[in-house]
Amino acid sequence: MQNDTGSQYRAMHPDNPPDLLADLKLQTFDDALGRRIIETHIWAVREGLRGATAYELFDGYCQRLVLNGTPLWRAHTTMETLHPQWNAYGYTWRRDLNAIAPEQYPHGDDDAENWVTSPFYDLIRRARDGEDNPSMRRRLEAGPEQRDFPVLKEFFAEGATDYVAYLFIFGDRVGEGGDRSQGSGIIYSFTADRKGGFAEDDTTLMQATLPGLSLAMKAHAGHVIASGLLGAYLGEDAGRRVHAGAIMRGSVDKLRAVIWYADIRGFTPISDSEPGPVVIDLLDDVFEILAATLRPRGGQVLKFIGDAMLAVFSFEEPDRAATCRRAIEAAIEATQGLAAMNKGRAEAGAPVANVDLALHIGEVLYGNVGATDRLDFTVIGPAVNEAARIEALCEPLGRSILVSPEFAAAAMDGESRLESLGRHALRGVREPKEIFALESGGENPAV
Repeated sequence: MQNDTGSQYRAMHPDNPPDLLADLKLQTFDDALGRRIIETHIWAVREGLRGATAYELFDGYCQRLVLNGTPLWRAHTTMETLHPQWNAYGYTWRRDLNAIAPEQYPHGDDDAENWVTSPFYDLIRRARDGEDNPSMRRRLEAGPEQRDFPVLKEFFAEGATDYVAYLFIFGDRVGEGGDRSQGSGIIYSFTADRKGGFAEDDTTLMQATLPGLSLAMKAHAGHVIASGLLGAYLGEDAGRRVHAGAIMRGSVDKLRAVIWYADIRGFTPISDSEPGPVVIDLLDDVFEILAATLRPRGGQVLKFIGDAMLAVFSFEEPDRAATCRRAIEAAIEATQGLAAMNKGRAEAGAPVANVDLALHIGEVLYGNVGATDRLDFTVIGPAVNEAARIEALCEPLGRSILVSPEFAAAAMDGESRLESLGRHALRGVREPKEIFALESGGENPAV
């Protein structure tokens, strides 16, 4: 029995085919082109429902175009995102390399010359001027007037013959505020390398199927934005757990961890005497240096508490000594980075900051704590409080890094840089505790 995909489509969407056929200048969906359109559309919807990534969707779409006879040499797509670090991300597909390359674009690149002189920038400008889903075609081999953007001249020099680009808006407008939680739109470009460029069937296939692909890409964009924001605001591990469904209040796990607690010494006088933007700039510099030492060593920043920072290194018992050593190395690197930062800021006449840091080890509760409508994914327990109390001893003891006896015992295997400073009372802790520090000069291994 013949599979009449065009009849099936009309049965499923009785109100849509006449308009869609007219828009695409088609007479029927029952011919070879119509079947390719429907099959590609169904593929995009199914992949979107499956939760395919933008990488998989774009690669799969380009592969299908080539299998359908489209002379596709290069394709690119990009989407705006909502992230403190990245403004947008994209993918470049190349048939000759049999590869697709992901790209990320940081904030501040909007004025870069290669961007403002690009076809994509022109499409966005037209969309902001009110044009609905603008598109562009340049028949590159037809003459220099068709290569009116620098990148098109580059493509032509590499053998490209034809170029098409499409913008699809998510929501009502591009770049006019509103809800950016799923991005504002998506742009595609497709470049051919066959003499004569794309056939009419090729561009019709793209125009008919890119909206379905864009809907699937939009679904993944929402997932990426949520994942990125949770990671940025809760921490990588905590954000991943919340995104995966760890959302119930009171749902916690017991965790063996190194607790890292850092605080800026004498911050109140700085904040009282300096303008707000100057204070924020100082905090940003300090926190970036501290966090940068943790990232490659498995430390997870849980929260910033005013001028303090709480982080953890979770571990399994057999790995606790190695985890402690990583924490110490991070602390040493942080003190070196802060010293260099302070030197540069002092030379520029900006305020400086001395940071005190405590390392402790213990069992904590890790999970959701708070009110029914406002939760925090964090660690709690006596070990966290003790770390803060140890940090408070840094100034009176004249050291910038102090560690607990529990941490010292766990790290002592192969760790010779710790020396005892004697027993000291900790506020809220029943018995005085022996406190350890890096040996003189140990906070700066270059000494």
